[in-house]
Amino acid sequence: MDYVEFEKAIDFLGILTRTSKKDLKKKYLKLSKKYHPDSETGSTLKFQELQEAYDLVYAYMDSFEFLCTKEEFMEQNPFFTNYKNWK
Repeated sequence: MDYVEFEKAIDFLGILTRTSKKDLKKKYLKLSKKYHPDSETGSTLKFQELQEAYDLVYAYMDSFEFLCTKEEFMEQNPFFTNYKNWK
């Protein structure tokens, strides 16, 4: 995978900001209904492109590594206020 492929997949899926795996799957299911070859607006080529885009982004999200630092935690959870348990 290179960045150009990743960028095309993101554009195809319509991802504009940070997203979760759950939201990614929702987008995929919505688009799969639209592009499924058996639907009126469907296309085998578009459906295959959707599947490849989803697989690529999902694989990227699966292999993403998180830093276990306070800064990253606060970035991911900006409304968390109980700092006493954080070490």
